[in-house]
Amino acid sequence: MADLVQVLPWLVWVIPLIGALLTPVFAHINGKIRDIMAAVFALGGAVSATLLLPTALSGETIHSEIPWIPSLNINAGVLADPLSIFIATVVAWICFLIMVYSIGYMHGDPNLTRYWFFMNFFIGNMLLIVLSDNFLQMFFGWEGVGLCSYGLIGFWNKDELKDYVGTRGHTVLGLPQAYSPSQAGMKAFMMTRVGDISFLIGLLILYYYSGTFSFTELAEKTGWSKELVSAGLFIPAAILIFGGAVGKSAQFPLHEWLPDAMAGPTAVSALIHAATMVKAGVFLVARVGPIFYNAAEVTSQVTPLFITIAWIGVFTAFLAATQAVVAKEIKKLLAYSTVSQIGYMMLALGVAGLSTDFALGYTAGLFHLTSHAIFKAALFMGAGALIHATGSKYLHDMGGLRKHMKYTYISMLIVAGSLAGVPFLSGFWSKDAILAATLGASETSSMSIIYALAVVTAVMTAFYTFKMIGLVFFGKPSEHLEEREREGHHVHEAPKIMLIPYTILAGATLAIGIVGFFFEEGLHEMLSRNLEHEFANIHIVEASGGINPTALVSSLAAVGIGGFIAYYYYIARKADPTKITQNNSFARGLYQFFYNRWYMNAIYYWVFVKSVEGFSRITFKNLELGVIDKISTSVATSTITFSTIGRWVDINVVDGVSNGIASAGKVLSGVSRRIQTGVTEEYVFAYVMGAVLLILLFLYILLTGVSV
Repeated sequence: MADLVQVLPWLVWVIPLIGALLTPVFAHINGKIRDIMAAVFALGGAVSATLLLPTALSGETIHSEIPWIPSLNINAGVLADPLSIFIATVVAWICFLIMVYSIGYMHGDPNLTRYWFFMNFFIGNMLLIVLSDNFLQMFFGWEGVGLCSYGLIGFWNKDELKDYVGTRGHTVLGLPQAYSPSQAGMKAFMMTRVGDISFLIGLLILYYYSGTFSFTELAEKTGWSKELVSAGLFIPAAILIFGGAVGKSAQFPLHEWLPDAMAGPTAVSALIHAATMVKAGVFLVARVGPIFYNAAEVTSQVTPLFITIAWIGVFTAFLAATQAVVAKEIKKLLAYSTVSQIGYMMLALGVAGLSTDFALGYTAGLFHLTSHAIFKAALFMGAGALIHATGSKYLHDMGGLRKHMKYTYISMLIVAGSLAGVPFLSGFWSKDAILAATLGASETSSMSIIYALAVVTAVMTAFYTFKMIGLVFFGKPSEHLEEREREGHHVHEAPKIMLIPYTILAGATLAIGIVGFFFEEGLHEMLSRNLEHEFANIHIVEASGGINPTALVSSLAAVGIGGFIAYYYYIARKADPTKITQNNSFARGLYQFFYNRWYMNAIYYWVFVKSVEGFSRITFKNLELGVIDKISTSVATSTITFSTIGRWVDINVVDGVSNGIASAGKVLSGVSRRIQTGVTEEYVFAYVMGAVLLILLFLYILLTGVSV
C-alpha cells in the first residue's frame, strides 16, 4: 500500500499523457471509442489525485525521485504536499468534466483526434507543473502547456469568418480588432514566450547561485540568498521568475493575449482560461513565494517582490474589469473577467508577504483560485451552450432565454452570483478573504490605494456579471433570435452530456458557499501547517482567523451597488443605458477608451508587429532592392561582360593562334609531302646537291676567314 501511495503522484500526470499518445490508436479502432477513452484517461488522473487527499489532510508529504541528469546531480521527482495535492485534485476533476462536455460540444468535428491529443497532453503537462519537485521539470510542463495552448486556441485553423474573435470592422488606431484563430494562437504563443524567457533567466540565475533546482533544497538550505543579495540579484531573480507567472496568467503588461484566445473552441476556453493554464502562474507564485520569503534574512529584503506582485495583481484586476464592463461578446466578457479575477489572486499572494501572517493572504489567494476555477469553468461551458443555442457570440443577440433554457439559466445564475460575490456562494467567501488579507497587510503608503482599487473592481465585477445575466436571460428575445425562429431554428436546452458537467460545477459552487467559512478555515489550517513544516522562517499567527468586519461590509457594498445598477438597466430594463453614452461626451469617451482596451492592444501591435513589418519593408526596399540586389545585378552584369570578352579572346586570339599554328603546320606538311616523292634518284640528287652546298660553304668560310 505504501508503494502505491509513492506511485500515485506520478500517475496523476502520466496517465493523461499516455491517453494523449494513445489517441491516434483509438481513432483507428473507432471514433466513439476514441472520444470515450479521452475522457477516461482524464478521469484516471483525477482519481489518482483524489487518492492522495488523505495524505494532504494528514499534513504529510510524498517526495519521490528518480535519476534524470546524473552529471549535474539533477533528479526528476514529484512533490505531493498539501498545496500540490489540493490544486491537482481540483484541476484534474474540472478537466475531466470539461472532457465530458467536449464530447457533446465538439461532436462531428472532423479533427477530433488532434483535439483529444492536445487536450490530454495539456492536462498531463498542467498536472506535471503542479506536482514537480524542481524548477527544471516544472519548466518542461510549463512549455508543454504553452505548446498545447497554441494548438488548441488555433484549433479551427481554416480561419473561417465565423470563428473570428472580435467585431469585424472595429478598428483602433487604424488597426482591425478582429482576429482569426491562427492569429490568436500565435499571439498567445508569442506573448507567453516573453514571460517564459523571463522565467528561464530567473531560474538559471537561481541555479547558478544555489546549485540546485529542487524546491525542498531551496527551502532547507537558504545560504544561496546571501550570495544573491551580495550580488544584487535577489529581487531581480525573483521578479524574473515572477515574469513567467505574468505571461502564463495574463497579467499586466502581458495580458492582451487572453481575450483574443476566445477564438478557440469554448471547451478549450473552459479548460485553459478558467481551470488550468492561467492558474499555472498563480501556482508558481504560491510555490516560489514562500521560498523567497523564507530565504530572506530580513523581511525588508523581500518586500519589493511582494509589493510588485500585489500592485500588478490589483492593477490587472481593475484594468480587465473596466474592459469586461463594455464587452459585447459573452466569451470575451468572461475572458476579461478571468484576467481580473487572477489579478485578485496575485493581489492576495502579494499581500501575504507584506503581512505578519503569511498564511492569511496565501490561503485567500488559493481559495479564490479554487473557487474561480469551478465557477468560471461552469460559466464558459454555459456560454458554449448559449452560443450553440443562439448561433451568436454577441450578448445583444440573445435575450429571454430563461424560458427555453431553464437548467442552464439556474446553473449560470449560481456561478455568476459566485463571480459577483453574492453572499453564501463560494466567490463571496474567497473574495472577502482577499479583501481581509489586504487590510491585514503591514502598513505601506500604497496599501489604502490597493484596497480601494480592489473594492472598485468588485463593484464593476458585480455590474458586468449581472449585466450578462440580464442581456442573456431577461427581456424579450432579440431580433436575431426572432429571425432564427422564423427560419426554423428553435432555441432549446443543451444536451445532457453538455448540461450535466456545468450543472455539477454549479452545485459544487453552491456547496462550497454554504460551508464557505468552515472550508476557508480548514484550508487555512492545512496550508498553515504545511508552511510551518516546510519553511523554518515562516511563522503563523494562530489567531488570524475570523471575519474582518471592514472587508465584509466592503464585499456586501460592492455586490449591492454593482448588482443594483445592472438590475436597473439590464434586468428590470427601467432605462436605456445607451442614452448615457449618447448624451454625455465624457461617458462616451470613457466607454470608447475601455472598449478599445485602453488602446494597449493597438499600441502593442504598432510597436511590436507593425514596426517590425515597417522595418522589414524599409529594409527590403532600401537594403535588399537598393543595395544587395544592385550589387548582385552589377556582379552578374560584370560576370556576363567578362564572359563575353573572354569568349571573344578565346575565339579570336586563343583559337586564332591555335588555328594558325595548325594551318602553318598543315602548309608545311603539304610542302614536306611534295619533297617526299619516293623516287631514289631524286633523293640521291638532293643528297649530292646538299653535300656540294656544304663544301662550298666551308670553302667560303676558309677563304674569307669568317669566324663561326
